[in-house]
Amino acid sequence: MSQSLTNFADLVRSATKSAVHLELRDVYSVENEDEGFRAWRAGHRLDPADRSSWWRPWLDLVQEVTANGVSVKRARIISEPASEYIRYEHSFTFTNVAGGEEVRWLPRRNTSDLLLPGNDFWLFDGRIVQFNIFDGEGRWVHTDQNDEPTVARFCAAAFDVVWNRATPHDKYSV
Repeated sequence: MSQSLTNFADLVRSATKSAVHLELRDVYSVENEDEGFRAWRAGHRLDPADRSSWWRPWLDLVQEVTANGVSVKRARIISEPASEYIRYEHSFTFTNVAGGEEVRWLPRRNTSDLLLPGNDFWLFDGRIVQFNIFDGEGRWVHTDQNDEPTVARFCAAAFDVVWNRATPHDKYSV
């Protein structure tokens, strides 16, 4: 994403209890993943035993905050059969888990009765929401932050219902 990693890292570090992320898209087209996606398409897979080859800044940050007692969770709502991008994403999600994130997957067909926000979001300590805005091609456009209690409660409730229905990463295959 084009968002400054430093600013986002500061926001993640500001959490004292939880940082939860809800992903709603089947395709993302973010610049920092282009090379990895091309390599995956050509048959390259990350080696779980070669930690030094993984994307370190995010894993280091997750390890830092989870060591301080912050729960980091990510829920992904996806279409089935999964898009090529989601299959790529699933192939390296073990790195998120190794870094300390809990990750779950929920097929979109199991969400029709849910009230969900229109955009992906991060929710920090149940009080600060950062919506990630993407264009129709999956390119990151900008973020909108919101600390209105009603919006934060809505996002917390949406995340919780998705989380409770979703399948843990180690039990979900694409």
